[in-house]
Amino acid sequence: MIESNQKILVVDDEAPIRKLLRRCLERETFQVLEAENSAQTLDLLRNNDIDLITLDLSLGGEDGLELARAIRSEAQVPIIMVSGKGDLIDTVVGLEIGADDYISKPFELREVVARVRAVLRRYQPVAQPQSTPSSASTESGEELQFDRWVLNCITRELHDTDGNLVPLTTGEFDLLHMFVKSPRKVLSRDQIMDTLKGNEWLPNDRTIDNQVARLRKKLTLEGDQQLIKTVRGSGYLFTLQVT
Repeated sequence: MIESNQKILVVDDEAPIRKLLRRCLERETFQVLEAENSAQTLDLLRNNDIDLITLDLSLGGEDGLELARAIRSEAQVPIIMVSGKGDLIDTVVGLEIGADDYISKPFELREVVARVRAVLRRYQPVAQPQSTPSSASTESGEELQFDRWVLNCITRELHDTDGNLVPLTTGEFDLLHMFVKSPRKVLSRDQIMDTLKGNEWLPNDRTIDNQVARLRKKLTLEGDQQLIKTVRGSGYLFTLQVT
């Protein structure tokens, strides 16, 4: 469940747009901060616990993509880009540098709320069961080991072999679980999206690509080997043997 009073930073150089989004999000119990330029955005990001940023790509004389890069270099806070109809190329570039979703102007406020909630759900920590599973989980195949990590499918936890917890969001856990259940098998983006999101995705949704990038950063291998390999034109391949 998404907590109330999560803090949203609305970045737009147009005051009427900021006011519109503020009123919309505050009705949904979110706290809202506003910024009209890069300097204000980065200052608020550094001095507040921001849960999500809506970022207009057209910030007057500033480059919204450069600001997105600056945000991503400092924090893994979710970013939803707000773009005009003619900004398709910028939108694709923004998704490639780590934005989580986008909204096109003119937008419906209900769509804004739905996308904000969807992105926040993907960033929630993995929920833990109230009861402690029995030690029989290993025997029943509910613990899956690859390289130096153990994924427990009941507790939804990932540990290294020294027992250290690797924190994963709900979306990251679900994606990793899907990969370890199909090791050394190419999974297409469409197949992954259909399994994890059903019909609730668009062809240019880059959620999976961003989560793959985050998993690669959290689970690094020695040398040049990658945990999850991109197979050009086909999808992704989990490279390790799973036991």
